Amino acid sequence: MSVHIDIAGLRPERTAVVLSPLAELGMALHALSEPAHHPGLQGWVTGVTARLDPHLADRMCEADFLWRSTFSDLFLPCAGLPGRIALPGATLGEELDLLDKLSDEQFVDAALEFTCAVGYGECGPTALTDPQVRRRALELAAARGPQQVRFSERLLADPPRIRAWLRQFLQDCDEAFFAEAWSRLSHQLAADARHKTELLRRKGLAEALAAVSPAVTLEEAAGRITVDKLGEGRTATGDGGLLLVPTSLGWPHLMVLHRHDWQPVLHYPVGTHGLAAPASVEQLALRMTALSHPVRMRICRHLARSAYTTGELAQAHGVTAPEISRHLAVLKKAGLITTRRRGRYVMHQLDVTVVARLGSEFLEGILR
Repeated sequence: MSVHIDIAGLRPERTAVVLSPLAELGMALHALSEPAHHPGLQGWVTGVTARLDPHLADRMCEADFLWRSTFSDLFLPCAGLPGRIALPGATLGEELDLLDKLSDEQFVDAALEFTCAVGYGECGPTALTDPQVRRRALELAAARGPQQVRFSERLLADPPRIRAWLRQFLQDCDEAFFAEAWSRLSHQLAADARHKTELLRRKGLAEALAAVSPAVTLEEAAGRITVDKLGEGRTATGDGGLLLVPTSLGWPHLMVLHRHDWQPVLHYPVGTHGLAAPASVEQLALRMTALSHPVRMRICRHLARSAYTTGELAQAHGVTAPEISRHLAVLKKAGLITTRRRGRYVMHQLDVTVVARLGSEFLEGILR
C-alpha cells in the first residue's frame, strides 16, 4: 500500500524545499491534542499545557478534529491556490492570508476531510453544495459527539464566520506558545531545507527524496514518487510544482497532501526520538500475534489517528461489522486498543503508548 505522485513533466525548478510556520503550528496543535503520538515531545507538551489559558484550551478542543487525527490540509493553504505553484508564506501572518484566499468550497471540504463521506483525493460534490453529502457529513460528525456536530453545523451554515474564528484562534495560539517555539525550531528547519535544496541542485530529486525518508522513493522510469504508507492514494504534479516541507514536531508522521487539484506536498519529520522497550516477552508475543493479520494492521492505521465505531470501520474496510468485531476483540485482548462509550456510540482507539513499546519501526509505520 502506498501513495503515488505522478511527476511526469515536472520541471526541476518547480520542486522546492520550504518552511511553513502554519504547518508547524498545525503539528503543534496535533501534538498537544495527541501527546501519545509524540513521546519525544512530552516535556514540551507538559510545559505548554501547564501555562495555557483555560479559555484558549477550551477553544482548542472546539475544533480539534482539524488536527487531532493528523492535521487538516488547511494548514498548507498554498497548495490549494490556482496554478499549484504557490509557496508558503515566510511568516504565520502571510500564511493566514493565503488561507483567506481559499474558496469557501475548498475551506469546507478540507475542514471536513476526516468526517465527510467523499473520499480524500477524489473529485466529487462537497458538503457545502450537495445536500446528500452534507447529511452524510453531519451523520459522521454525530459519532464524534455533540461538540463536533455543533461546529460542523456552524461551518456549513456560515463558512466566513468559522474562517474568521479559526484565524483568530491561530493568532492567539501564536501569541500564547507558538511564536516562542517557532523562533527556536525554525533554525533547525531552515538548515534542513538548505541541505535538501543543495541535494536537489547537486544530485537530483532521487537523492533529496532518499534524504527525506527511506519510505520515499523515486521511480524514474515510471515518472512517479512512491511513499510507503499503510494507505493508498494518487495525485500528480501536472503543470504545477512539488513542495517538500520539513517539521520538527511531526515525527513519526510522514504526510502526503494528495487532495484532488491541489499541489502535492511531502510533509516530513526532521530527527527522531527514542521509545521504550517492550514490558515483557509474553506481552510482546501476544501483541505481535494480534498484529500479524493484515486486516488488523489496517484497522490499527485508522485507530491510531482517531476513535471509530465498529460500523465506521466496517464501512471503511468493506467487511461486515461482525468480522470487524472479531478483529477488535483480538486487539483488545492483547491490550492494544481502548474502548469508551460516547452517547449511543461505542468508540475504539489504538493505545499508542502501548504500541510504542513494540518499537519505533512499527509505530512509525502505522502513523506515517
